[in-house]
Amino acid sequence: MGLAAAVCAGGSAWLWVGRDRERRRTRAVLGGEVSAGPSVWQRARARVGGRLRYEWWALAGGVALGLLGESVLPLALGAAGVPLIRRVRRGRDARLEEERRATEVIALCGALAGEVRAGRQPGEALRTAAAGTGAGLGEARAGVLAAARFGGDVPGALEDAAREPGARGLVGLAACWRVAVDRGAGLAAGLERLEGALRVERDQRADLRAQLAGARSTAVMLAGLPVLGLLMGSALGAEPLRVLLHTGAGIGCLAVGGALEGAGVWWAMRIVRGAEER
Repeated sequence: MGLAAAVCAGGSAWLWVGRDRERRRTRAVLGGEVSAGPSVWQRARARVGGRLRYEWWALAGGVALGLLGESVLPLALGAAGVPLIRRVRRGRDARLEEERRATEVIALCGALAGEVRAGRQPGEALRTAAAGTGAGLGEARAGVLAAARFGGDVPGALEDAAREPGARGLVGLAACWRVAVDRGAGLAAGLERLEGALRVERDQRADLRAQLAGARSTAVMLAGLPVLGLLMGSALGAEPLRVLLHTGAGIGCLAVGGALEGAGVWWAMRIVRGAEER
């Protein structure tokens, strides 16, 4: 067994050294950095992360603490935390989708202005710009393109598309369309001004979000201090898990502390979200 393990270890080391030597040789020949591609660990993590949402790690942590503390209470708390974390994740995904759609609307305004200045008719320009930018039109994309192709109510279709989160800029695009097509004003100039205004608004939101990131990180760090206290207590031999999970006073302290911890995190995040909304 020992000889087989040694042979396997030596073979693995030889393969790794050979792979690294080939990588350095290729880098020297090509004169640049060569990407080695994702490692086995990175591929496994991406595969597991794609199938297992991170809210289930709360249940896994509850199982681990339950085994360490010899109690089912951490398992119950971990199971209760799964829907809460899922709600937070879905809110984050919704915000990311909203930001993506807002960026697509800005790109649509810029591309449409370029197509109009290139001499295309507004309907044809809208179809070309929507095809090249992803449009940000969401589920109303087909209705907008149909209205542009067959001479329908394009501003109305754009206003319908603007009801989706992140697509509020399409209201301005509809207004520019009405003024330009119905009254003969310059569509490209209005679209360029609209694009600039939407871009400035997006940059302001990003700047505000960056300024509030410190407050959010501080709240999360303070929320993790009790875990640090438990680790320090375990290192000192105080057995905090046994006290918290197997004594009446410990369970009461755990309940009160958990309630205060949750209320504090909720209040801090509410303040941050309120500042972002304003």
